[in-house]
Amino acid sequence: QVQLVESGGGLVQAGDSLTLSCAVSGHFFNSLAMGWFRQAPGKEREFVASISRTGSGTNYLDSVNGRFTISKNSAKKTMSLQMNSLKPEDTAVYFCAAKPGLATTDQKYDYWGQGTQVTVSS
Repeated sequence: QVQLVESGGGLVQAGDSLTLSCAVSGHFFNSLAMGWFRQAPGKEREFVASISRTGSGTNYLDSVNGRFTISKNSAKKTMSLQMNSLKPEDTAVYFCAAKPGLATTDQKYDYWGQGTQVTVSS
């Protein structure tokens, strides 16, 4: 069983940076493809970024491409999302997700964290 715990959310101003982390336990970390998703108030949860098992392949939502960077640290068994130039529309609860196999942009991930709130004020 894989357990995911997010951290790093908070309240920031537009233009600021924030780094989210997802700690992974209970499975072979290097066998997991991982992703970040977010859900804004009144909206459906959406894909933000994904990273392959090896960390060599990444994919991003168009609106965050160039501002967000997803990465994996095998030694620490963590996944991170570096978010720069944050905008009010980035406000959401951010979830990390993981599954064995290939990274995808859909929500067909086997394991999910509890979410961390990111609020960007204008």
